[in-house]
Amino acid sequence: MEEKGPKEGTVPTMEGTVQKRGKSRREDGIATAVDFLLANARLVLGVGGAAVLGIATLAVKRLIDRAARPPGEDEKPDQKSISETWEELSLTGASPKLLKRGLENSVNKSLPAVIKIEKEDCSPSSTAEVPRLEIRRVPLCVTLQEKLLHYYQSHVTLSESDVAQAKQKALDVCMEIQAFLRSKQPEMPLGEMSLGGSLFDDLQVVSADHACLLVPLLIEEKFWYFVPGEETILNTPQFWMVRRTNLEYFGRGSSYWDKFIVGGYLSSNAVNESLHKLVMGSMNWPALGSMLDCTIRQVMGSQELKLEIQQEQSQLFIDILPIIRFEETVLTSQPESKGNFENLWCRSFYTDEATKLRDLDASDSGLRLCCLKILKAVCKDQPSLRRVTGGHLVNVILHLSDTESDWSEAALADRFLQVITEVTGYLEQGFLPSYFNSAVNLLSELSAEEIDEIGYTFYCALSNPDMLLQRGV
Repeated sequence: MEEKGPKEGTVPTMEGTVQKRGKSRREDGIATAVDFLLANARLVLGVGGAAVLGIATLAVKRLIDRAARPPGEDEKPDQKSISETWEELSLTGASPKLLKRGLENSVNKSLPAVIKIEKEDCSPSSTAEVPRLEIRRVPLCVTLQEKLLHYYQSHVTLSESDVAQAKQKALDVCMEIQAFLRSKQPEMPLGEMSLGGSLFDDLQVVSADHACLLVPLLIEEKFWYFVPGEETILNTPQFWMVRRTNLEYFGRGSSYWDKFIVGGYLSSNAVNESLHKLVMGSMNWPALGSMLDCTIRQVMGSQELKLEIQQEQSQLFIDILPIIRFEETVLTSQPESKGNFENLWCRSFYTDEATKLRDLDASDSGLRLCCLKILKAVCKDQPSLRRVTGGHLVNVILHLSDTESDWSEAALADRFLQVITEVTGYLEQGFLPSYFNSAVNLLSELSAEEIDEIGYTFYCALSNPDMLLQRGV
């Protein structure tokens, strides 16, 4: 016979009945436990504790209810609001009127904000704007060549605006000094003043802060004789003397510069002192600075004629340097180089050295000037190397160029280390010959202690060249 299934409205099966009874028993047990806890919480925990316990108990009860639902039954979200939850708590009788009123106020204040946030989050038109993070790329320099090029580009080179501003400021001051000297001492035979130095030869590094004002003295050749350093009593090729001649035919006073004679020779110290009184002592620097929109003052404590020009955050030093030109010879007055000998003039090869270095780079597209600038910046940054001048480094590179022909960018690191090796060798010998006069020792101005300190720093750098690229204080 054909079996018939249960019809609608018939009594449920035994299995369903057992499941319902088990569920109702569990719910009754949970409800009884909850009621017991809420009834006794006020006695044990007090009013505040009972409120907190009520909230926690209801939350646990809802979790248990959700977990007890059959897997196939659709879960409906809990539609009770926050205010209904507090109404359930008020039915327990655990909180007094004052507590209930405070809780209701807190709920009323927070509920609009919560609803507003939920609406904004659910709104399809509102999109969360993620803040853009600016990532700054730092070049990863692995090889020494890459580090040198990065050091050169980021620290050594000067901006065109800074260089132009420094040149213009130096030129303005130069014109004012020249106009003042011509009006104050029109009989003084001076040539056309000019600005020179590393700033105007594209050899300045780190900052555009130094320039040199060249003041040429017009010397009559028939009255004066230039004595090479080898012919003087000191027998020092670097320092020359200018002797007055033909006094029997042209008596004292025939030349304007006779007033600066000491012991029969033109005194560089006397010329410096005269210019110092005229320029430093007579010019109205506050008024000139106000006109040029800067502050100008003389540098005290220096034997040289030096001005300091300050404008906003920039600083510029100008050396006023008397010079004498005779054929191919250029003599300068540098008191700090001559010591106590006031009649000496220093033979300068600066123009020849800079021209030679630039010509070598032009002939093979080399990086001698780049290597020089890096080394100058290194010596300027490191306190132990600040006595090393650009003149020292230029002559070392010129000597090295006679034996090394590859000064390309690929060989920059090798040439850099080789220059340091050469400098260390010259310091050990205590003698660095001038490229244009091998008899001139360019290390004669350094003391033994300074030579030892410089040599030790360069010697350590041979095994750790990165130490030279760290900026000192």
